[in-house]
Amino acid sequence: MNNCALTYQCPAARNFALGRWECPVPASPACNANCVGCISLQPDEEPIVSTQDRLSFKPSPEEIVEFTVPHLESAPYPIISFGQGCEGEPLLMWESIRDAIIEIRKHTKKGSININTNGSKPDAVEELCKAGLDSIRVSTNSARREIYMPYYRPNNYDFDDIIESLKVVNRYGGWTSINYFVFPGMTDSVAEYEALRQLIKSTGLKMIQWRNFNIDPDWYLGKIGATDTGECMGVKQLQELIKEEFPQLHYGYFNPPMERIKGQFDLDFAHH
Repeated sequence: MNNCALTYQCPAARNFALGRWECPVPASPACNANCVGCISLQPDEEPIVSTQDRLSFKPSPEEIVEFTVPHLESAPYPIISFGQGCEGEPLLMWESIRDAIIEIRKHTKKGSININTNGSKPDAVEELCKAGLDSIRVSTNSARREIYMPYYRPNNYDFDDIIESLKVVNRYGGWTSINYFVFPGMTDSVAEYEALRQLIKSTGLKMIQWRNFNIDPDWYLGKIGATDTGECMGVKQLQELIKEEFPQLHYGYFNPPMERIKGQFDLDFAHH
């Protein structure tokens, strides 16, 4: 906690320390993507450095249950979230996560259980839904396969899998978000807009968490081999057009707690 909350100043770790909101549950030291801008592991030959060290062990279901149950029981607007910036891909540890969810729900029915993920294993996502997963947030730099693949550089999965994972959670009645890395001049291109519309329609997406893609623009475009990004409309217009077509779609920056998912908005939460 000293390292996470005080050295890295991780907002999720702070929440856990302060007994509120969204609590982080890193679960995986391994990953099946090789993201260009990975924030927990960069190859030695790269000029950029990762912002924190990656989790170095695999927590057991018992270890996970030990600190998450008290948080769900006592925190206001409680969420626990598998999949953090300090780890690899949580779906690679889906058995442990499944066992933890089952055990957690024996002790408390409160709060929301979320996973932040690359969405690479739809079958694993389905198993987690059966166990009691409430929401998923799938990260992507694009709604287009040809922009996604050279950035994520996935091992043994494809862009189609991330779409399928969203569909799975939707089928189980869960909350679906994308963690959408916004890169002006690319995210607001006409081609991306059309692809995003398609993604929303095909998955029944509930929320877009718009993220500032904190990356060197020339380095990024060079790495994914993008030269001409086509006609652009501006991010604000993109957001307005999507909202106009999909009025039920939520915009935000955080995973919503169960109270918010169920539409129980109150003034207290609005201030956070």
